[in-house]
Amino acid sequence: MTTWKHCISYSLAVWLAFSPMAATAQAGPQPRYLSPEAYPLPLDRGASGLWQSLQKLKTRASLMMVVAHPDDEDGGMLAYESRGQGADTTLLTLNRGEGGQNVMTGDYWDQLGIMRTHELLAAGSYYGVHQNWTRVADYGFSKTLDEALKNWGHDRVLYDVVRQVRISRPLVITSVFAGNVSDGHGHHQTAGVMAQEAYKLAGDPNIFPDQIAAGLKPWSPLKVYARVPFARVTKQGIFDYATGKWEPVRFKNYVTGSWIEGVPSKTLEIPEGEYNALFGRSYLAVAREGLANQKSQNDGVGIPLPAQFNSPYHLYASRVNGDTLPATEKTFFDGIDISLAGIADYAPATERAPWRKGLEELQQIVGEATAQYSAANPSQSAAALARGLEKTRSLQNEIKRSSLPAAAKYDMLHELSIKEDQFNDALSQSLGVMLVASVNPVGEKPRMGPFGELRGNTPTYQFAIPGQPVSINVHIANQGTQNVAIDDLSVLGDSGDWKWSAQSKPAASMNAGQADDLTVEGVVPDNEPITKPYFSRPTLEQSYYNLDNPAYLGLPTMPYPVTARLQYSFQGVQASVTGTVQTTHRINGIGPVPEPLMIAPAISVLVSPEAGVIPSNNAKLTLKVTLRSNVKGPAEGEVSLKLPEGWTSSPRSASFSTARDGDEKNLSFDVTPRNVQLKPYTITTVAKYAGKEYKEGFTTVTWPGLRPYPSYRPATYRTTGVDLKTPADLKVGYIMGTGEDVPASLSDAGVQVTQLSAGDLASANLDKFDAVIIGIRAYANRPDLRANNNRLLEYVKNGGTVVVEYQTNEYDHNYGPYAISVPADAEKVVDETSTATILDSADPLLNWPNKITSADFNNWVEERGHGFARTWDPKFTPLTEMHDDGQDAQKGGLLYAKYGKGQYIYTSFAFFRQIPEGVPGSFRIYMNLISASRNPAWNASLTATK
Repeated sequence: MTTWKHCISYSLAVWLAFSPMAATAQAGPQPRYLSPEAYPLPLDRGASGLWQSLQKLKTRASLMMVVAHPDDEDGGMLAYESRGQGADTTLLTLNRGEGGQNVMTGDYWDQLGIMRTHELLAAGSYYGVHQNWTRVADYGFSKTLDEALKNWGHDRVLYDVVRQVRISRPLVITSVFAGNVSDGHGHHQTAGVMAQEAYKLAGDPNIFPDQIAAGLKPWSPLKVYARVPFARVTKQGIFDYATGKWEPVRFKNYVTGSWIEGVPSKTLEIPEGEYNALFGRSYLAVAREGLANQKSQNDGVGIPLPAQFNSPYHLYASRVNGDTLPATEKTFFDGIDISLAGIADYAPATERAPWRKGLEELQQIVGEATAQYSAANPSQSAAALARGLEKTRSLQNEIKRSSLPAAAKYDMLHELSIKEDQFNDALSQSLGVMLVASVNPVGEKPRMGPFGELRGNTPTYQFAIPGQPVSINVHIANQGTQNVAIDDLSVLGDSGDWKWSAQSKPAASMNAGQADDLTVEGVVPDNEPITKPYFSRPTLEQSYYNLDNPAYLGLPTMPYPVTARLQYSFQGVQASVTGTVQTTHRINGIGPVPEPLMIAPAISVLVSPEAGVIPSNNAKLTLKVTLRSNVKGPAEGEVSLKLPEGWTSSPRSASFSTARDGDEKNLSFDVTPRNVQLKPYTITTVAKYAGKEYKEGFTTVTWPGLRPYPSYRPATYRTTGVDLKTPADLKVGYIMGTGEDVPASLSDAGVQVTQLSAGDLASANLDKFDAVIIGIRAYANRPDLRANNNRLLEYVKNGGTVVVEYQTNEYDHNYGPYAISVPADAEKVVDETSTATILDSADPLLNWPNKITSADFNNWVEERGHGFARTWDPKFTPLTEMHDDGQDAQKGGLLYAKYGKGQYIYTSFAFFRQIPEGVPGSFRIYMNLISASRNPAWNASLTATK
């Protein structure tokens, strides 16, 4: 990987173009991504939706925003530009937020990335944007730009960003970030840098030429902006929250290489607080409603009260204005011809006139449709929209037949294809033509209730398996006031031959107010791809994904497997509506929810935990296997373990029998190791059913109300032989915070773990536990913990041990026996390889039952820890010191204090990441902490005191 030089590394560009990685990448155009939603949002339907479509039809404005993670985006700006100004708007997010926190479930790492992808998709439906991603992963908090680019590889990120710019071809690029320390941390800075560099380089055919060879064309956006930094600036400079240092107030322009002294000026403001009467709220409120779907980081946000709010942006470069940039502008598109006639400017100057004339005629038709718009009767715009759709197709055909230069044809057809889709959607909105396709409940027919049809209330299967028959109901409706002709109704599989057959044909026409249903049956092809992420990585230490299906690079997910399409005609012009085939899932407290049909293997098999350690004394371990059947009926088979040489299991194999789809079986295998060495081992679970072997399984990543998606992993247990000593019959109580896998891993290591409920905290006898563990962010998530904190202190006073894992600033309210401060801006040590110094190697906590040395901090993953204590009472003893490059020494990672007869321990170390990954040293350190009440050094002193 090359050294970051704030410019394209041509040697690495050549490497990317010809290396095996580039060979597996999709350099050319990507498949269209159909919305997985069963229904558009209410504000995208009917009169409101048509009004927005008319705004889009009258302009060729297009914009791309580049950000680092989900929830970085300026949603109010995106909603204003897309919904209010009609700009074709794309949000490009570098990573999926895998390294973030999760207050909703226990999903972390790549599972969290799946969750945050779908949270952002839900949010983006409110912003009104197309969405794309690059292949890099959020490896955790990054303090500097150089660190982020070293981990990701500058050209790897730029490659994907340039590719998306060449695909989307936006007139304007923006970012929330400027590439400066004011952005917050290195990932954010990278997004700002990439926005400006892609603006500069995407138009050069010599940059990533494999993309051009694959069919993309160079593209030079006309402007690039970044939001004016909201940095804390004082006489000391800009405060860098990532490093805790003050930096000079100067900003680099990555297009020109020059520096801006001081904070970049405000070129324009976006009035996000502007009220839209059709929505009944402002664009900012609409966007915030979308942002509220991104719950994993903070449990959602509130909707702002009505008020004016402007978002400031600075113009960094322009191909419109030349070298002298305007001091102020009104919009992103000042100086750009964003009328439809502006599409003609791609043609040579001597050939533009006839194309401009045709495009002006198209603009006039849009004007007619807009003038005829009626919120009470949207179909009044239908005739003009049909003519506009027909005119758009005519222009496309003329361009294809013309002798225009290839580049001009490419760009004109690109923009007119967007107009064709917009006219098609607007016509369907004006007429009220809609389609909903869903799986038919097995063995049930739709029935009528006294207040209407009850279809959609009965749960269906969510996963189909290869070889399974499927029955799809396609419901079409003409809700408007005009009649339409029905040309075709079809169900389409994403790949393979589904052998579709319809029981009947739709009527040749559909009158106003009429609806119809058609049942289509098929069989899932044996080779149908499983619905799963199209990307994966071999280890968490790899900071980017490999592409299991390169064709999908940039898409949120692989396309869902089955869609339905209605082709209809109005006044002789054909249009269509398309929908993803849905299933019905009933969620307690929410009710029936439509969710896309997905393909799964017949048998899913998983082993728990995923990783752990094997004490070198050959202690036994128990593996728990969860088997799920997706077979629509009975299934029988066998499960066994593929073990290291000499190891045995009891039983050697286990049979399973399931009765129906979704049945799960929990199996247990006691594994006896032999001759355990201090090295890694792997155990693979194999399930056999119907002559096939299954060695992977999935869990569904979701929270109630979020569209679910499966996360697959091999059915393997990764373990490492380690010198680990565990006191006999060690019992701990665990106060779960926001969710983690530490309890399961401790159980695997021989610890008896009891999860403590609110009732337990209030009244249970805690003295039976050797230690009580307070899980990550529990003080933020468990009001019962805060209410009963004094019981925990009393437990310590009587001789118990409390271990407090990493907490946020909610803990900063004197919950310990003595003062300890973990403020909102508490320090982090994010370099997992940073040197860990033992401050007192003779301290009892570091010597029993395991002798802890600096070697126990080797091979950690992602980070050392979050929430390092800043200050503490002298009664606390710090045991370690560590720091990132350029960071002050951090001694607040592991503190303990004697309180009464017991020990109170606070640790910011990321055990919730290390232990589930089977990092040997993390087990040894953790075992010492939770064994403190058994430590002979302290037991002896207590006896002497008595």
